Amino acid sequence: MNTRLRDVLVSLGVVLALFVLAMFVLAPLGNLFTANVGQGSINFNFSVDQATLVLRFVFVVIGLLVAFGVYYFTRANAAWEVGTRQVVWMAIGAALYAVFSWLFNASVFVVPSVSQVALRPAIAIPMFFGYAFGPVVGFFTGAVGNLFGDALTGFGLSPQWSIGNGLIGLISGAWMLFGDRKRSLNTVLTVGIVLAVITGLLYFLNPGLNNLNYYNPENDTFGETQITMFAGASILIGLVLIVIARFAFGKNEDVAAAVTWGMLGNIVGLLFAALSDIWINGYPPVVAIVGEFLPAAGPNLIFAAILVPLLVAAYAAVQRQSGR
Repeated sequence: MNTRLRDVLVSLGVVLALFVLAMFVLAPLGNLFTANVGQGSINFNFSVDQATLVLRFVFVVIGLLVAFGVYYFTRANAAWEVGTRQVVWMAIGAALYAVFSWLFNASVFVVPSVSQVALRPAIAIPMFFGYAFGPVVGFFTGAVGNLFGDALTGFGLSPQWSIGNGLIGLISGAWMLFGDRKRSLNTVLTVGIVLAVITGLLYFLNPGLNNLNYYNPENDTFGETQITMFAGASILIGLVLIVIARFAFGKNEDVAAAVTWGMLGNIVGLLFAALSDIWINGYPPVVAIVGEFLPAAGPNLIFAAILVPLLVAAYAAVQRQSGR
């Protein structure tokens, strides 16, 4: 076994081990403990719906296989090297994402959806870490950071959504797999535009889905939900901002690549998560897209267009000051 394959397998194996620990060891304990922080409190809640536990784990494995598949078909690329530096960035990225997710999850900025969706400016973290430090770092940051961020918030776990966040980070770092970065931008942008427009139009083509009533009597999770026009409009607004950012920073390939690949990662990763709920929660496909994907993906695109360029610019400034 060559070193690169071993390191990638170990990295994905650590992700798998953490999910197994959270889902099968900590989940039965529910709320592990509550810590008072200032005027509020932190609830470490690792609970998972036991009725769908195995199916959720199946999608965790599928997501890991997708990540390994991307590696396998591009395994000659140096972007898959995992050394001490990458391990350090994995830990930092996951910790930052967990903490900042906790700060914004369950806040007043809740987005109407059929699940627990909040405005999440922290999504820029796995996008940036994937872009700056590679697909393995991005995947670990998104998956593990979201897993522990949900637990810190007290939501309980939605493991398939954590893996979806991992795919956001992985795809954000996939620009490294292409020899001609500038040429790849137009292809990635086109694919992202097509996916965003198709999913956005589903909201406007299905006005009868404005009122969704999905109630889970076991945990009282959803209840009746009003899906507002924000769901359909936000992804189109975010798409416009992404396109503007792409061409406004046309001479700065670093920013253009980070924003464009982050957009594709956001769409693909959250589509993976939302569509998995067709089987896990029994949603019709349109409900999964309109009721879950759009409320989550649209605001993420807006934050990607605004925050990712700031992070890339700050990182470039640090590199210049350090002489790297």
